[in-house]
Amino acid sequence: MLYLIICSGEKASNGEWIISGRFITFEGGEGAGKSTQASLLVEKLGQFGIAAAVTREPGGAPGAELIRKLLVEGDTDRWAPFTETLLHIAARHEHVLRTVQPALKAGSWVICDRFFDSTRAYQGYGLGQSIDAINKIHEIVLPNFIPDLTILIDLDVKTGLSRTSLRKDHNGTRYEEMEVEFHHRVRKGFLEIASNDPGRFVILDGNMSIEEMAETIFATVTQHFGVST
Repeated sequence: MLYLIICSGEKASNGEWIISGRFITFEGGEGAGKSTQASLLVEKLGQFGIAAAVTREPGGAPGAELIRKLLVEGDTDRWAPFTETLLHIAARHEHVLRTVQPALKAGSWVICDRFFDSTRAYQGYGLGQSIDAINKIHEIVLPNFIPDLTILIDLDVKTGLSRTSLRKDHNGTRYEEMEVEFHHRVRKGFLEIASNDPGRFVILDGNMSIEEMAETIFATVTQHFGVST
């Protein structure tokens, strides 16, 4: 697994492994609080001397941000579902190539707000695209590139959409404007994806306070990677 080997660390003179870059992704529906928690995790890791950077999808690199505008702006039916799927994967390729991979090679931890599980949940479960096809395309574009840990913040659809409408900078995205049933399918998809990969996923209750959630996430991360605090 190419990138996981790159970021897994190196041996010190005493034979012990020194933790190097790690790739952690946050997933969940609209309004789950992923962006907030990703930034808080980077801040907390920094307090313990762990270099970490936060990024997002779609986006995270110049070319990927251009594709992001195409994906999040405009009418809900702006794209055919398969076209939309390919745009997300194209943006991800740019993101990994330009941002994620160089950071991991340099030993930084990368904390990403959404990654390929969002494509499976949104375009797969939400828009009805073949999960098998999505997986195969990913394997061609980013072979064996898998997060070390994925944190799924689960929240009921009504609460999540209510939160997005209350944001100070809220101007809506294509996905927030999609029908409620779409968001229910997305939530179901995330839970099924997580249940099928319990070694990588941790599912957390999105109803926790910001502070409680941040503490739980930091404890989860340090335990998962064996980091002493």
